[in-house]
Amino acid sequence: MSKVKIVIGDRLGKGQNIAKGIEAAGGTAIVIPGVGADMKVGDVMVSESADLGLSFCGSGGAGALTAKTKYGFPVEYGLRSVDAGITALRSGKKVIGFGFMDTEELGRRMAEEYIKLGGK
Repeated sequence: MSKVKIVIGDRLGKGQNIAKGIEAAGGTAIVIPGVGADMKVGDVMVSESADLGLSFCGSGGAGALTAKTKYGFPVEYGLRSVDAGITALRSGKKVIGFGFMDTEELGRRMAEEYIKLGGK
């Protein structure tokens, strides 16, 4: 069985704490480097054959909407809590957009829930 692969794109180039949480849950995290990384989530998901994309910016929407527009991924955006992200994941979203939330808890819980739902 392969590991869940999750792409992280943060407008300010962060995401390292989210990655730690994903890896603690047994997943593989791909942190897109650099400022504006949220806008590349869809591109990296496609190139890496990733299972899930997490996008972070002030509004929580730009990167997720770009992934939807370019690739047709089902998205939820504008989220401000881990629980809202879990709800989006349960409803089948593949790219989830949050405000700035670089926390291990977010990464861990999203990876655990994806695995629990039978994704990997």
